Amino acid sequence: MLTLLPTPLGNLGDISFRTIEVLKDGEILLCEDTRVTKKLLSLLSEKYSITFPNFTFISIHSHNEKQFVQQPENVELLKQKNCIYMSDAGMPCISDPGAILVDACIQNGIEYDVIPGANAILTAYAMSGFHDPQFSFYGFLPHKSENRYNQLYAIMHNDTLAILYESPHRLMKLLEQIVAIDPKRELFLAKEITKKYQTVYKNSAQNIFETLIDTQIKGEWVVIIQKNETDTKATSLTQEDILPLDIPPKQKAKLLAKITGKTVKQIYGELTLS
Repeated sequence: MLTLLPTPLGNLGDISFRTIEVLKDGEILLCEDTRVTKKLLSLLSEKYSITFPNFTFISIHSHNEKQFVQQPENVELLKQKNCIYMSDAGMPCISDPGAILVDACIQNGIEYDVIPGANAILTAYAMSGFHDPQFSFYGFLPHKSENRYNQLYAIMHNDTLAILYESPHRLMKLLEQIVAIDPKRELFLAKEITKKYQTVYKNSAQNIFETLIDTQIKGEWVVIIQKNETDTKATSLTQEDILPLDIPPKQKAKLLAKITGKTVKQIYGELTLS
């Protein structure tokens, strides 16, 4: 059997009684990072005076999860042993490994269960004050600049509330691009949820960008973007707002074309010659 367990986002007090009971009966512990999981178990053992079994630890992460379930001996392991999967923080399968393990259980008739628990997306949504009945979750945007901007542009023009994750070293780049598209769009940002330095911001993209520009950015962030109300907002931007932005020339040309009335091709030519 396989049981997927949630882990605290940061506060040990968020561990559930069910999670503890499942861990007490486990044999094989599959985990995203064995070092992180061993540290968590040590902290839980110390805080709550718990003695855990002598687990066999196996590292299962985004780079080897598929290969793991393709091995017949591993499928047999999931059938015969009491296996547990834990990601580093939060719910498995949500921007974390685990879904391929679940699918392997379904395809091979292996009993499995998922214990509910801490989740950064839903916690941030509840904290945000946005009350849209629908939202879309995008995880981390692509790393490549043009692909990243194209997806963000589509998100910003969607009529659904959007939730995504962002790393500390790319947060300001994300905010800069959001400001280029719609500086008045309302955002909610949360970092280090449940931890000592939990911090949240809710304001326009422009105001949050100006607040954080001289701040040392730390921790991973949940970013919630208010749904698009109208496509006319971006026309309030000026050429002076867009020209200094560090975005791909093609995307910059598209934005400038909306403002100036020139063709994208004409502006692109001017940008590449300057």
